[in-house]
Amino acid sequence: MQAPKYFLEAEIAAVLSYEALIPAIRQALMDYSAGVVDQPLRSILRVKDLQGNPTGWFAAMPVIAGEYMAVKTVTFFPGNSSLRDVPTHLAMIELLDRATGLPLAVMDGRLITEMRTAAVSAVAALALAPSAKTLGILGSGVQARSHIEALRVTHPAFLEAGAIRISSRNAEKAGALADEMNAEVVAIEQAAACDIVLTVTAATQPVLLGKWLKQGSLVIGVGAVSPTSRELDDEVMAGTLIAESRQCAENESGDVLLSGARVFAEIGEVLAGTALPLPAGRVIFKSLGMGIEDLVGARLVWEALRHS
Repeated sequence: MQAPKYFLEAEIAAVLSYEALIPAIRQALMDYSAGVVDQPLRSILRVKDLQGNPTGWFAAMPVIAGEYMAVKTVTFFPGNSSLRDVPTHLAMIELLDRATGLPLAVMDGRLITEMRTAAVSAVAALALAPSAKTLGILGSGVQARSHIEALRVTHPAFLEAGAIRISSRNAEKAGALADEMNAEVVAIEQAAACDIVLTVTAATQPVLLGKWLKQGSLVIGVGAVSPTSRELDDEVMAGTLIAESRQCAENESGDVLLSGARVFAEIGEVLAGTALPLPAGRVIFKSLGMGIEDLVGARLVWEALRHS
């Protein structure tokens, strides 16, 4: 039996593009909501050091879809932010043949996770706010940059000077990102007044307040992926809530659980036209990340590099 191929992040970066990933993710989200993806909730272990102090978490995300199976193991260690060249999020993805169970490839999952998360947001933004002209971002880390790249594929208006407004507790990182992306650094209230407001923070308590939002805006919540953490206050969550997955949102999202918000529809249902018409007013898309999205990214990499 031939050993599975191993792909480094540099190899993945050379072949994985948002132009290919975004439409593939769109189809995967519809497939998930149509019930043709076999995917349980992720399994998460909270990690402590040998002295019993909390340090991070370790999760496993298996999925079966189409011709493939995959499992991602992912870790989040916030303390890595103080270390040189050690990301806070690290991941590995194994891709397997569904027909035989044969391992096909093992690949670094950090970039795939980064890009598929941004691609999901881009799909949701195109479906829920296709005419948006301004983007406010709370946060200035890796996901802020990747979201700008992905959203500029679906919303070319965000290429215009002044269309993207960044607010962050880290002024130095925010300034560097703004310079790189032709964006502006603004106060949080100004970022929150945009057509689309994206939260990509490490907050555990609400940082985006509903009183700052404009009428009819779209909020995309990407941070706060545990049942006890939040980015969005109750007033924000009072809008129409769209989720990747009802099951994930109702079990894993502190923004949903702690506000008592109810999921109106899954984004796959909206994309397929099987959801009820959205009520007028604010819409919230809560992103948590799913195994099917990792499988899609890994499949694209495998199909590009399998003969290399």
